[in-house]
Amino acid sequence: MVRSNTSVIKLTALIVLTVSAVISLLGCYEQGGYSTDPLYTEDVSTVYVEMFSNRSFYRGVEYKLTDALAKRIEANTPYKIVSSRDRADSIVSGYIGSVGEGVLSVERETGRPLEKDMVLAAVVSWKNLRNGDMMLESEQVTASATYSEWQNQGSDYGSSLAANKLAKRIVEAMETPW
Repeated sequence: MVRSNTSVIKLTALIVLTVSAVISLLGCYEQGGYSTDPLYTEDVSTVYVEMFSNRSFYRGVEYKLTDALAKRIEANTPYKIVSSRDRADSIVSGYIGSVGEGVLSVERETGRPLEKDMVLAAVVSWKNLRNGDMMLESEQVTASATYSEWQNQGSDYGSSLAANKLAKRIVEAMETPW
């Protein structure tokens, strides 16, 4: 008698697990779930990265962002960077709207900053030159990076780090929506 109750419990548990697995798989299928579609649009193969303009008072960060973005696109996407706008299938352009710098922690005895934060905000557009479609239109993207002057990391280092993170976020925004 004890043996049959154990078998019934095991069989019931197996049925419950099987039914819940089937229901969860159907739920994933109906909501879109996983896909084998590519992450990036296949309509374009080349990108021209226009020099970003800078509307902040922090000079030079536009060069860092433009360079970092071109390198990120080349390394992390199937697109190739071209140096001529006439040979490009698409163009990425934008401007840096603000650069902010803040103190995260201070030394207790002297009040000097121990750790600082650099925040970059940019507005980015990406246009398909073949058909005129805007793949990104005035998309606001932000990124921040921390640095410490106590570790010989000045604001130049902080702005380079933040520009690289911002370039990464822009490339993520270039992915096709799921």
